[in-house]
Amino acid sequence: MANTPYCGQLIDLLAKGDKLTQLKQEATSLSTIILTSRQLCDAEMIINGGFSPLTGFMDQATYEKVVDEMRLPNGNLWPIPITLDVPEKRAESLKIGERVALRDEFQNLIAILTINSIYIPNKTKEAEFVFGSADDRCHPAIEYLFDQVTSHYIGGTLEGINLPTYFDFEEIRLTPAEVRSKIQKLGWNRVVGFQTRNPMHRSHRELTVRAARDAQANILVHPVVGMTKPGDVDHYTRVRCYKEIMNYYPNGLATLSLLPLAMRMAGPREAIWHAIIRRNYGCSHFIVGRDHAGPGNNREGKSFYDPYAAQELVKKYASELGIEILYYQMVVYVEDLGEYRCSDEIPTGKRVLNISGTELRNRLFRGNEIPEWFSYGSVVKILRQTYPPRAQQGFTLFFTGLSGAGKSTVANAVRVALLEEGSRPVSLLDGDELRTHLSSDLGFTRHDRDINIRRIGYVAAQVAKARGIAITAAIAPYREARNAARRVVSKHGGFIEIFIATPIEVCEQRDRKGLYAKARKGLVKGFTGIDDPYEAPESPELTIDTSKFSIKQSLELIMQYLEKECWLQSKHH
Repeated sequence: MANTPYCGQLIDLLAKGDKLTQLKQEATSLSTIILTSRQLCDAEMIINGGFSPLTGFMDQATYEKVVDEMRLPNGNLWPIPITLDVPEKRAESLKIGERVALRDEFQNLIAILTINSIYIPNKTKEAEFVFGSADDRCHPAIEYLFDQVTSHYIGGTLEGINLPTYFDFEEIRLTPAEVRSKIQKLGWNRVVGFQTRNPMHRSHRELTVRAARDAQANILVHPVVGMTKPGDVDHYTRVRCYKEIMNYYPNGLATLSLLPLAMRMAGPREAIWHAIIRRNYGCSHFIVGRDHAGPGNNREGKSFYDPYAAQELVKKYASELGIEILYYQMVVYVEDLGEYRCSDEIPTGKRVLNISGTELRNRLFRGNEIPEWFSYGSVVKILRQTYPPRAQQGFTLFFTGLSGAGKSTVANAVRVALLEEGSRPVSLLDGDELRTHLSSDLGFTRHDRDINIRRIGYVAAQVAKARGIAITAAIAPYREARNAARRVVSKHGGFIEIFIATPIEVCEQRDRKGLYAKARKGLVKGFTGIDDPYEAPESPELTIDTSKFSIKQSLELIMQYLEKECWLQSKHH
C-alpha cells in the first residue's frame, strides 16, 4: 500500500471534461509565457502532484519564507523555492489578477496561471540561503540563478490543461497517481525510493538491494530525467542503462519510473525536497546517501557541501517528513571478500576498490577497461556507444583574443594539421566569414556581439555532435558569451578554449588596416581593447602569446595538448 501524500492530499491540477474545454477556449485569448526547460519541469511537477501541497508558482511571501526558514506560510516544511521568472519588460506588462497561458517552446498549451504576485527576488540571499554561497558560480544553480534566471518572479495558482508531451520512454514516465496505482496492483506494502542522476552500476544495485532488505520493502528506482547537472550523462543513455540493470534485480523486487524533476543540486535542502517528492509518489522509505545531490567542488576546489551534511539536515527534520529515511555511507568493493560493503563496515586491512565518476569518464574517453566488479558488461556497452574514446568524439577549438593577435593564422595552421591527421572532418568557422554569411544582420554592440558568438557556438555544437572538429576564430570579447558557447558545445563534444594572449602593443604593430590607429583617434567606435573591453578568459585550456611563440610552435603546443588529452591518437601508438 502506498504511503499517504505529503500534507495528506495528492494535488491533481489537470482539468477534465467541460472545464478542460472551457480553459482551452479561454487560453486562445490570453497572453502567453513560454516556459524554459526548468519552468516546464516545475509546472509538470506542480500539476501532477509531485510537488504536493503546492498548487502554483510561489508568491513573494511564500518565496521569502521558503528561502529564510524552509517553510510554507502555513508552517509546513518546504526547502526549495519554486518560482516563475520573467524579464522586466514582461513583468511590467502584467498585473495582479491577470490570467496568462503557459506554453512550452513548441507552443503546446500546458496551463493557465492566475497571477497573485509580481516581485523582484533577492537573488544574492536566495543563492546564499538555498545553495550555501552568495556568489560561487562553480555551483550550477548559482550560475543559473545569476546568468539565466531573469529579473522578476511572478506567483500564482495553476489550472492544468496538458502535461508535457514526451516521445521517449513513455511507458515508464509515470505520474505520482500512476506510481501509487502500480504499487497497489503489485501488492507492495513498503517501498524504498532511490534517487539518481547518474548511470547505475553494481554498487547502486547492491545498495538498493540492501536497503530493501533492511526495510523489508520493494524498490522504486526513480531517476531524474528533467534537468540535472550540466555535463551529466544524457537521459537517453542513462535510461537505457537503468532498463538494462533492472534485469539484474531479483524478480519482482524492483520497478523503474522516471522523474521529470529539474534538480537544483542543493545538497542538504535538496535531500529534504527529494524525500517529500518520493512520499508523494507513494514511497514509505527513501535512501539518502553520501553527498546527496551535491554539485561537486566550489571555487576553492573543495566539495561544496560536507559529504554527510544532507544526512544531518534530513535527520533534523525527519519527524516532519512522514517517510522513513535510510542512511548509508559510500558503498565500495572489498576485493579480498569479493563483495560490496558500506565504507563503515570494512574489516581492517582489507583492500578496497572504487572507481569515481571522473575516473569512469576518463576510462571511457581513453577506451580503457572497465572491470566487471564495477559494472555489468551490458551496461558498459551502452555507455561506450554514447561515449566512444575521445579520439572518436567531436570537439571544438575556440580561439579568442584581440584583433591582430594571430587567432586566424594559428587556427588555419591547426586546420591544415588536423586535415593531414585525417581522423575526422574539420570545419574552420572564421569570425569574419561567419559575420558575412551568418550574422550580416548584426552590428558591433555588446548585444549583437553576444548573439554572434552564440550563433558560432550553435554551429560548432552541430559539427561536434556529428563527431567532427570545429575550429572557431573570433575576438569573442565577453566572458559570458564564451561561457554560453561552452555550455552549448559541451553537450555534444569537447570544448577547448584557446586564448591567444598577444599584447595589445604587438597587435597594433601588426595592424595593416590601421584600425587601432583609427580607434585611438575616435574614428572607429566600440573597438575591442581601445574603447570597448576585452574580458580575458579566466581558465582557458591553453594560453598562447604569438609574440613569444612562432606559428609552428603554437601549432605544436595545440597538437601536443590534443594528444595528451586523448582527442587525437598519439603518434607514438
